[in-house]
Amino acid sequence: MLKPNKGSKRPKKRLGRGNGSGIGTFCGKGVKGQKARAGRGKGPQFEGGQTPLIRRQPKLGGFRNPNREEYEVINLDALDEMLESGSYDAESLREAHLVSGKFPVKVLGRGKLTKKFTLSVHAVSKSAKEAISAAGGSVTII
Repeated sequence: MLKPNKGSKRPKKRLGRGNGSGIGTFCGKGVKGQKARAGRGKGPQFEGGQTPLIRRQPKLGGFRNPNREEYEVINLDALDEMLESGSYDAESLREAHLVSGKFPVKVLGRGKLTKKFTLSVHAVSKSAKEAISAAGGSVTII
């Protein structure tokens, strides 16, 4: 049978049994005050009556997905307006300053397309793909 080691368990200190015991009168709790009273007392979250941290925070702080995939987006109307018809990849779109830089490129379907483009990008929306095909172009996903 398992037992604690000899001398490792001490009996509970019995407070307030006369001043001769050395632990009578105030029983090690000082003089008056909130911590001298009977009962459970305040928890570690209690801040002395000031508005607690949890209530100072805005309600429903939201959620940020750490795995979210972000894209640099370019719309069809920008392609049609800024570029001549031809073949373009993500790097050439960056050189033309249509997208800025660090994220993958995605083509979205806003606007009309009148020129024929052959694009090689990271992603494309369904409507953009249909519009590019209707104009005689094609899209390749990198």
